[in-house]
Amino acid sequence: MSRFAQSPQRVRLIAISASFLIGSLLMLTKFFAYWLTQSAAILSDALESIINVAASAFALVAVVLAAKPPDPTHPYGHGKIEYLSVGFEGALIFLAAIGIFFKAADQLLTPDVLPNLGSGLWLTVAATLINLSLGVVLVYVGKRTQSITLMADGKHVLTDVYTSGGVILGLFLVWFTGRLWIDGATAGLVGINVIFTGWKLVRHAFAGLMDASDAELLDEITKLLRQHRKSVWIDIHQLRARRAGTRIYADLHLILPRDFSLQESYQEVKEMEKIFAAHYQGQAEIHVHVDPCDDSECPVCGYDPCTMRQARTVQQRLWRRDVVTDRREENSPETP
Repeated sequence: MSRFAQSPQRVRLIAISASFLIGSLLMLTKFFAYWLTQSAAILSDALESIINVAASAFALVAVVLAAKPPDPTHPYGHGKIEYLSVGFEGALIFLAAIGIFFKAADQLLTPDVLPNLGSGLWLTVAATLINLSLGVVLVYVGKRTQSITLMADGKHVLTDVYTSGGVILGLFLVWFTGRLWIDGATAGLVGINVIFTGWKLVRHAFAGLMDASDAELLDEITKLLRQHRKSVWIDIHQLRARRAGTRIYADLHLILPRDFSLQESYQEVKEMEKIFAAHYQGQAEIHVHVDPCDDSECPVCGYDPCTMRQARTVQQRLWRRDVVTDRREENSPETP
């Protein structure tokens, strides 16, 4: 068993702590490069690094809180704190963009000579390469440990890498052409990119807090159910699912043969719960509502032998996301 599976929380804590420490060192490096060069572009990169460090600190708290098990006060756990962390990170990015635009405008209107440009440029290159490695590791660990906070932090770091790449390109142009306005223009472009990144993070946080539909998660669950499908599981509908930190919450309607006893239905539900528990390593809660079949299901029912069958099986219904999430029962007319 991999280290990720054995102690995912420990791996998350190590990764986010490393992100904070490395990010702090890189931030100081970039501000030193700005002190050497007085470059607006480098300052824009350094300001975004402040956001990286602040976000990593908040993310560290979020990862610790999200790992706490459910309790009487929080029966659904503490996972949504991670969405708050992501939203906070996005809001901080907007603040950084304001500072970047002010410096960019000043450098565009009254360009200043950039001293020690070569030294500052190579310091920025070194910091960018380290940041690239950090971002890739954070996204990888976030996916393996199912932590949206780590993935968000890693993607933010990678965005910082793209930003730094643009800064480096702009400074090389200044170095070779001597056109100082390029420095301010580069900083302005960085600010636009930063705002776009912040908007995506805030939108993702709101989607999680508002329990927006997660297509990727629904596809994953649909595939899991399809792989373990039994002939007595005639059909599934009204599947809903959401993530809260590392935990998965799902509910669905399962159609079983109408001649099944209460005990038989109970066993089928328990089997489905075990499938989810094994796949999500005990981090999933599923609630199954059992519906008895009726004559309309006979053509798509693969259960044989069946003492109640009224029509031969034509073909079992293929479980796709649009099929298993269908809310047809709620929309059908009530029977007397």
